[in-house]
Formats: sequence, structure tokens, C-alpha cells
Amino acid sequence: MRDSLARVLVVTAVPVERDAVTRAFGDGPRVRSVPGAEIHRAGGLDVLAGGAGPAAAAASAAFALAAAPTPYELIVSAGIGGGFAPAAPVGSLVVARRIVAADLGAQTPDGFVPVTGLGFGRDWYLPPRSLVRAVAAATGAVSGEVLTVSTVTGSAARAAELLAAHPGAVAEAMEGFGVAEAAELLGVPVLELRAVSNAVGPRDRAAWRIGEALAALTEAFGKIAPVLEGWTLHDRHLD
Repeated sequence: MRDSLARVLVVTAVPVERDAVTRAFGDGPRVRSVPGAEIHRAGGLDVLAGGAGPAAAAASAAFALAAAPTPYELIVSAGIGGGFAPAAPVGSLVVARRIVAADLGAQTPDGFVPVTGLGFGRDWYLPPRSLVRAVAAATGAVSGEVLTVSTVTGSAARAAELLAAHPGAVAEAMEGFGVAEAAELLGVPVLELRAVSNAVGPRDRAAWRIGEALAALTEAFGKIAPVLEGWTLHDRHLD
């Protein structure tokens, strides 16, 4: 695999997710320090644990993109997340067909108004369609909307509210939209891939399967590395 596949930057929230990605490639990663963070290179990918939540993800991703000696061709938001049943059960994989900021806006007496309804900003990004299809085919991932939230859902009522507003939602996480915002600033395509560790709804830590989700994330990256290489080499201008 060409070393220039490191022109793909993978951003996770926490080190355990970063390590799950690099574990897909066997030998320990090469590590280089950058101000405020470390870049782990494995299997031709650069992997960064950028912090939890959309703000940390946007800041760390933007810095890594801007500071790279050679421009990145793709940025991937990756990690574990919650799945909306029955579309994305625990242990499954999800690839974002659309990355949505689900709680960016204003709460009004008439309900939630997204930031676009307030007359500014944006609240979604579209990853490259050909890449989404290829990743789903290689991994068996479900494709759909992945919601970015600043507060993780902890009740059935909130889960139902999110699904009513976003019927195409299959998962929620906390970083995808932040990574997408950074990618947009530098004109870099973005992808989001999640392994489902828990069901979106009532918060039940005993039912979470974090270890299984991390193992699924490792397996997924072992499968998609050649997909990413083929896409960055041949297909990125087709979308």
C-alpha cells in the first residue's frame, strides 16, 4: 500500500478509538508530535485523537489539516457511537450518507429551530457518494444520517424526538459535524464511520458493548484501507 495513503487523516475522539484504528494494521504505529497532539501513522493512515465533542474535533482537525506538510485528500471521523434501533443494532457499523448537526440551533416555544432556520450557518454535510457506497459494500455498514450532538441522548423521549426530526438517522455521535466543518474550510472531502456500542435511548451503561464496538472498528479499518486507497487514487473527482 502506498505510503501516500497517509494523505488520509482519521480523527477519533479518544485514544482508545485511535488505537482501535491503528490496531487493524498489526505493528505499532509510528508516532510524531504536533503542537497539542500526536499523529499516529499506521497502514498508510494518519490517525489523531482529537478530543470529545464537535468543538474539540473541529479545532484539532482544522489544525492538523492546516499544519500538514502535504495536503490531505480525505478526512475520516471515526469511533464508536449510539445506534438507532432497529436500523443499527449494537455491534453493527454505520457510514454517514449525511452528517447532521442535530442540536445546533434554538429552542423556541414552538420547538427546535435549526441554525439554518435562524438565517445563518449550515447544519449538514454530504460525504462523497461513491466512497460511502464502497465503504458500505466492503464492511456491511448501514448507511444513513449520522447525527452530531453535544449532549448524548439519554431518554426514549429524546430518541423519538430526534427520529421525528431526522427520519433517516441511523446513529448519533459527538464529533462528525465538527470534523466536517474543518474539512470544508480547506476543501477536503469528509467521511464518517461509526461502530455501534449502545442503543440511542435510555442511558443504560450495563448494556453498552464498548469492547465489541472497538473490535468492529478495528475490523472495519482492515477492510476499508484498500477502498480508501482506490478512492483517493482514482475516484475522488467522480462525485
